Amino acid sequence: MTLRVGTRPSTLAMAQSGTVRDLISAAGRDAELVDVHTTGDRSLAPIEQLGVGVFVSQLREALVAGEVDVAVHSYKDLPTAPDPRLALAAVPVREDPRDALVADTVLGALRPGSRIGTGSPRRTVQLHALGLGLVVVPIRGNVDTRIGKVRSGELDGVVVAAAGLRRLGRVSEASELLDPLQMLPAPAQGALAIECRAGDTELIEFLSAVLDDAGVRAAVSAERAVLAALEAGCSAPVAAHADVVEDLDDEGRVVERLSLRAVVGIGEVTEGALLRASVTGDIENAEKLGASLALELLDMGADELAR
Repeated sequence: MTLRVGTRPSTLAMAQSGTVRDLISAAGRDAELVDVHTTGDRSLAPIEQLGVGVFVSQLREALVAGEVDVAVHSYKDLPTAPDPRLALAAVPVREDPRDALVADTVLGALRPGSRIGTGSPRRTVQLHALGLGLVVVPIRGNVDTRIGKVRSGELDGVVVAAAGLRRLGRVSEASELLDPLQMLPAPAQGALAIECRAGDTELIEFLSAVLDDAGVRAAVSAERAVLAALEAGCSAPVAAHADVVEDLDDEGRVVERLSLRAVVGIGEVTEGALLRASVTGDIENAEKLGASLALELLDMGADELAR
């Protein structure tokens, strides 16, 4: 039986879903892409107005209805609350999690008053926090639309996900890949989430064996646990990123641990006020690690999320 892989119809979504389809096919199962239009694809309203799950709800319903067998999501778009009808079968190898600037120069060389486009409150508050005097302009649209605003002169630059540019073969159009010390990415940025129906045990096992990367799954679980514990949606001014790093245990043996950092914007988004925290812990306790970091941020005042 040919596996039907549900995907949003955008060029970027088709590219990332096509990679998943090809990996499934290489493992010996026939697979084809099936377009599923979502509310987020049909509207240019700000994400915070459209609500949580705007890019995934129709894909999930198509999965439950049996119209597709597998759904491919940008992991950062998923609501943090699990859907009991579905199973997260795999989290594949992650693409570049950084943000990218598309402009005529690098971020630090932009003149005060330069107009920079982004649809993300997380990026907005971090851009203001740099103190460069930039004017941040809210935008929506696909990669072509956003970059087109720079090429036409409407904007001096845009900040987009490096993962999207890489998946489209367009990373050379970035003038700079932003160091996470300047711009910490969104929780799970660059990662994909592969879902199927909770009862499809055989398919879950197959997808896990073929696609899942345990290190990436742990890292994004920690990042999203920060978001969940803060009770913030995917469009909130919250950034988190985890790396698998080598460390020494109490007996001097080399072990792998998670190093997790998070940033929360508070107050008015234009003020660029940030709270920062970090922690290192066992990979096996990824979600607890993220939740504990969120509690530290809440003690610092993270309940006053930037508006």
